[in-house]
Amino acid sequence: MNIVVCVNHVPDTETKVKVGPDGKSIDKAGVNYMLSPYDESAVEECLRLKEKNGGQVTAISLGGDANKETLRKVYAMGVDKAILLKDEAPRDSYGVAKALADVIKELSPDVVFFGKQSIDYDDAQVGGLVAEMLGLPSVSVVVKLEIDNGNVRAQREIEGGHETVETRLPAVFTAQKGLNEPRYPSLRGIMQAKSKAIEERVPEPVPPQVEVVAMRKPTAKGAGRIVGTDASAVTELVRLLHEEAKVI
Repeated sequence: MNIVVCVNHVPDTETKVKVGPDGKSIDKAGVNYMLSPYDESAVEECLRLKEKNGGQVTAISLGGDANKETLRKVYAMGVDKAILLKDEAPRDSYGVAKALADVIKELSPDVVFFGKQSIDYDDAQVGGLVAEMLGLPSVSVVVKLEIDNGNVRAQREIEGGHETVETRLPAVFTAQKGLNEPRYPSLRGIMQAKSKAIEERVPEPVPPQVEVVAMRKPTAKGAGRIVGTDASAVTELVRLLHEEAKVI
């Protein structure tokens, strides 16, 4: 089975992100980066498919040299090949998808996996765009996946429940947390990953069709207020909701 997984290099969730001096990007000084958590689930599912069916897993990442850190992590987890699409220019979701789709088409995979979204911009668009560009069926937000002789049965998360869908390979999937429990890289895997080759390519430039014109942190919310703990507080609570919050 020929498998491709696309991974993103994103700010660590523990990092305090600041808006950059230009007012429309983040200040990267002092920011730690990590493999996007949804992508981690995607990598794990690809490795399990390889272990069950044989074949090869190729990881692809779009970005600068810093993305090699993430590619080395997925090498340590067990992927077989890593490709860096080297481009630090800003790209919208379409531009990212076009760069990835061009390479994926060349690889002719049976399975393509993404995380359901990256945790930096949360667009959740690239997986579906790539599927459309490749003319492949797409199943998003997958929480359970069964593949047998090219037949696919997938359970995907929807609001208030789960939906079961069927399709055939080749296909594109996006992973939700809970699809699996990602493995920890072994010490041996980490050491071997340091010396493995990362293929570098330069993707075709794509002028952005969407431009970020401003970025700002959310307005800080005021602290809550306790008006009482017994029935006598009801009158005061109603007054506050009417006069201050203006919701009744």
